[in-house]
Amino acid sequence: MFGFEPADFLEVVFLESLGKVPEIEHFQAVSGGCINNAAKVATKAGVFFIKWNENSAEDTFTVEIKGLQTLASCGIPTPQIIGTGRQRGKNYLLLEYLEGYPKKTFWEDLGKNLARLHRHSQDFFGLEYDNYIGTLRQSNDPMYDGVQFFIEKRLKVQAGLAFYNGLVQKSLLEQLEKLYEKLPQILPQEKPALLHGDLWSGNIITHNKGFAVLIDPAIYYGLREAEIAFTMLFGGFDRDFYEAYTYHFPLEKDFAERVSLYNLYPLLVHLNLFGKAYLPAIERTVNKFL
Repeated sequence: MFGFEPADFLEVVFLESLGKVPEIEHFQAVSGGCINNAAKVATKAGVFFIKWNENSAEDTFTVEIKGLQTLASCGIPTPQIIGTGRQRGKNYLLLEYLEGYPKKTFWEDLGKNLARLHRHSQDFFGLEYDNYIGTLRQSNDPMYDGVQFFIEKRLKVQAGLAFYNGLVQKSLLEQLEKLYEKLPQILPQEKPALLHGDLWSGNIITHNKGFAVLIDPAIYYGLREAEIAFTMLFGGFDRDFYEAYTYHFPLEKDFAERVSLYNLYPLLVHLNLFGKAYLPAIERTVNKFL
């Protein structure tokens, strides 16, 4: 299934991460998204989650760890990090394995926690280092204007990459340029907010005790409305999440009218990662606001 012997790979991973090789009781492939291979590994020393990739940049998992550590330092539940490295030509990340049933306040607590995360701020938009969204490098060069950061470091980068790869025509690129000119009058300027950066249902797991745990961050300080919009892109979260978030950190008036503008960024990312199926949604938003 994996094209290699998992036991041999896991043996060197555990030796590097734990300093010992526990007896493996069960190995099961699990969904790791579209980017990585992933598995649940039950051993005499506990149950672990491992993901690996042969083709990703070598710092992919090290910057992911930095993101997880930042979230945890802000009170956001994240998995325990066991180890990372490169073995047998594969970059890997070893975490504790978490699986449970959502408790009654699952979504309410997540909304409250995200509002608390977004209260963390600094002087500039961006981050001290670049990271990744999927396999795409995410430029976090600092800027002091949040809307311009969104335009220059998010939309223009992805639109330019899509044009370079032949996924969009020059005419759409020109339309986007016209849209960029309008965004400072449409999007509100707020303080830089610490964002998870890739917040959709696939990046939320349930702890054994029933609360939400965030994984696969692409953190940066950005416009918090962009994060809430992203949660709505693929079906949305439970209503309790939005009610709790807005109770603790109310959104600016008419946010619903701006959602599709913010979601140009994840749509462009998905266009570059997965192809032209995402192009019509981008075109609809551009045409709506021009």
